[in-house]
Amino acid sequence: MLKGFKDFLMRGNVVDLAVAVVIGTAFTAIVTAFTNGLIKPLINAIGGSDAAQGLGFYIFDENKGTFLDFGGVINAAINFVIIAAVVYFLIVLPVKKIQERRARGKEEGPSEPTDVELLTEIRDLLRQQNARTGTRDD
Repeated sequence: MLKGFKDFLMRGNVVDLAVAVVIGTAFTAIVTAFTNGLIKPLINAIGGSDAAQGLGFYIFDENKGTFLDFGGVINAAINFVIIAAVVYFLIVLPVKKIQERRARGKEEGPSEPTDVELLTEIRDLLRQQNARTGTRDD
């Protein structure tokens, strides 16, 4: 049971997935800091009556919980697009190219003989043996 678990963990897919999750998490933190520190202030400067709140408005002025934060939504969308682009260009495309290269290097081996070819070969071998021993095959 433990050997099977070890084999599962050491398979390339699991190790690659673990590395991708760790790198993705770290990269998400970097992109979030970038968008929150640089992009969101630019979006907030575009609109909004309250500079601290940013681009958006209150549904009810007296209730601060009713603020519709368009700047936050735009920021999250930019965050997603940046992460998706980096994952695509740094992980997906290189892996695809590597797989294509490996597929080009593989050649098909000889095809396996059919049943008829095997039986014909067996018949011919039996005839040769019979010819050497002097027996007839009628």
